[in-house]
Amino acid sequence: MEVVFDIGNVLLRWDPRNLYRKLFDDPEAMERFLHEALRMKFIVATDIVASFADAVEARVAQFPHYATELRAFDTRWVETLGGPIEENVALLRRLKARGQRVHALSNFAHEKFALAADAYPFLREFDIAVISGHEGVAKPDRRIFEILVERVGRPASGLLFVDDSVRNVEAARAFGIETVHFTPGVDLIKELAARGVAAD
Repeated sequence: MEVVFDIGNVLLRWDPRNLYRKLFDDPEAMERFLHEALRMKFIVATDIVASFADAVEARVAQFPHYATELRAFDTRWVETLGGPIEENVALLRRLKARGQRVHALSNFAHEKFALAADAYPFLREFDIAVISGHEGVAKPDRRIFEILVERVGRPASGLLFVDDSVRNVEAARAFGIETVHFTPGVDLIKELAARGVAAD
């Protein structure tokens, strides 16, 4: 069985608040902005657009009173990152050192994935990386799981997918992929071992 990692909040911490705490003095005002103008539905939409900047400008047209804050989501996007989840990155590398192929399946704008990979080179270590911004389709759409299986060259039952989103985990499971729902505190080594993947 080959392991497929999501990236955000599985291997690399991500939260728009990492950036917006620097731009808002009032936490309630920040949360209001995130709820109104930078909703997750919009963020997921940016994960498949051809131009991140154009998508942000279209959003600015809808919320002109948040123009500065919205544009920062493009120009200062790297500040949304919170650094690697070291134990999971170490696990990825241990699996590879054992000769196992290790893959990625992630919702990520193609431009921002390139920035993240420059900052965190381990993002270039996957055998196969299926990134929504490269494919024009995002999780939990069934098509992205079809692309994953096609690229990896194994049946769905031969893959083990680790994701922090319940919705994505359920979609992968419905497709026939074994899953682990990763949340803070989950011992991923134990979870993989319980599913027949040894990393020690």
